[in-house]
Amino acid sequence: MIAAKEKQFTGRHMLAIMIVFFGVIIAVNITLAVFASRSWTGLVVENTYVASQRFNQKMAETRAQAALGLSSLLTFESGRLRYRVNDRDGNGVNLNAVTAKVMHPVDDREDQILVLQREGDGSYLASVAIPDGVWLAEIEADVGLEKPYRETLRVHIVNGSRQ
Repeated sequence: MIAAKEKQFTGRHMLAIMIVFFGVIIAVNITLAVFASRSWTGLVVENTYVASQRFNQKMAETRAQAALGLSSLLTFESGRLRYRVNDRDGNGVNLNAVTAKVMHPVDDREDQILVLQREGDGSYLASVAIPDGVWLAEIEADVGLEKPYRETLRVHIVNGSRQ
């Protein structure tokens, strides 16, 4: 008869199993936290219920604005934010007033409201210091209609310029 060796389940085995078990849980949690922090847009509203109730109204305004056939270009380089609105034919649109709210998606401490001034080439310009990172630019332009031309653009600044 062949004698089988019995393996003893010792305290060392139990300790190793617990270390591996909790090590896997901690590693997964850290990985998920890193992915979440890198991908979260950071969009913050004061009252989510009110924001959700305004959604249909904002969508109707967006469709009406798109029907105007206007297009825009926002650039940022060397501390200068430049904005231009063109009509269907690519001609610059004369705007009565342009403001831009530049916001950091995660934190409102660095938010800035800018009043852009008309330049000779038909664009609108403001000088502003924007650190590298991801920013939101909420533009409001008075095009002479009942409601202003509005858009929100996601801006990625790298080495002082928009990418």
